[in-house]
Amino acid sequence: AGGWFPAFDLDTLYVAAKLVIVIGIVFQDVVADAMSTEVVDRENPDGSPRPKKDIEHDLGMVQVLGRLALTFGIFAVAGLGGLLAQIYSYQSVFLLGLAIPAISITGALLVRLERVPVKPVDWRILGGGAAFGAVVAALGLGGVPYSQELIFLVSMAVVVAMLFAVVGDLEVAAKRKIFFAAIIIFVFRATPGVGEGYRWFSIDVLGFDEAFFGTLAQIGAGLAMAGTWLLADTITRRPVALVLLWLTVFYAILSLPNVALVYRVDEWTSEMFGFGARTIALIDTAAESPFAQLSMIPMLTLIAIHAPAGRRATWFALMASLMNLALVAGQLQTKYLNWVFAVDRGQYGELPVLLVSAVIIGFVAPLTVILLFGRRAT
Repeated sequence: AGGWFPAFDLDTLYVAAKLVIVIGIVFQDVVADAMSTEVVDRENPDGSPRPKKDIEHDLGMVQVLGRLALTFGIFAVAGLGGLLAQIYSYQSVFLLGLAIPAISITGALLVRLERVPVKPVDWRILGGGAAFGAVVAALGLGGVPYSQELIFLVSMAVVVAMLFAVVGDLEVAAKRKIFFAAIIIFVFRATPGVGEGYRWFSIDVLGFDEAFFGTLAQIGAGLAMAGTWLLADTITRRPVALVLLWLTVFYAILSLPNVALVYRVDEWTSEMFGFGARTIALIDTAAESPFAQLSMIPMLTLIAIHAPAGRRATWFALMASLMNLALVAGQLQTKYLNWVFAVDRGQYGELPVLLVSAVIIGFVAPLTVILLFGRRAT
């Protein structure tokens, strides 16, 4: 954004920046996720084991606090981003955003850490991860045909192999629960989207602008924070599979306003009731946002419950990789849906069918695996 490296091609710089961002996020997530399980006591002060239900509830509440912190950060910058985009160029907005990592770096330099015993390096995980990263980088930068699909398949094979290595000495019953939990988490996350077509439609046809998108984002973040706080105790005291089941149903219902907008129901509501697309979008955001972060809480709780002692950081890193691969699977489905139902800027004839197809897949696939495997994962 600052033009600091004129000797390099912009595409190369973009890919390099994305790699650095991903590596930084992975390190940050691994440390935070490992801490989220370590802070929960497994024993009472007298040394007796705590009830399993209490431990699982506390693990869930830690995830709630993490979601609240994340949502507060989104809320703090959501509206500001849209406002700054109207005043400054995109390059300037990106450069202003460097203030946030600068604060994080300053805090990391000033914090005082306790010394802990150093554990030996697991070279199977470290070496395999390094080799895997090199293969993925080569495929991504080498212009290989179907590189996205190849990266996904290689990544899945590596992550699954590493997960087997981590849980290899656990009991068969524990392995079975982990297997079914991983399937549920993967499919729940691997739902397709619509792509950029709906955003183009919102701008070109519905008349939304960056300021309105910023307003929607800020309202959504604020209500997501409130919903997470108010519903946290209820969610952490219910079976994880049941919570994911109801969230799947809610998300399908809350997708209906978007479906209505692509069929231009807003024209009818404007004529009959005096409110149009923006009001529908605001109502949809207000209804959907309290549930926006809730799905992460039961999924992360499920991961925390099955984290093997002594390997929790590695376990969380691998499960986070699996969840990210699920997002990649969702992106691939989005790409294939856009191949079947082509939507381009200004060409929105296929958008309604595309959106309805994505909603149906996003409802049926998670619902099926939860009903089939939900009881076996907890």
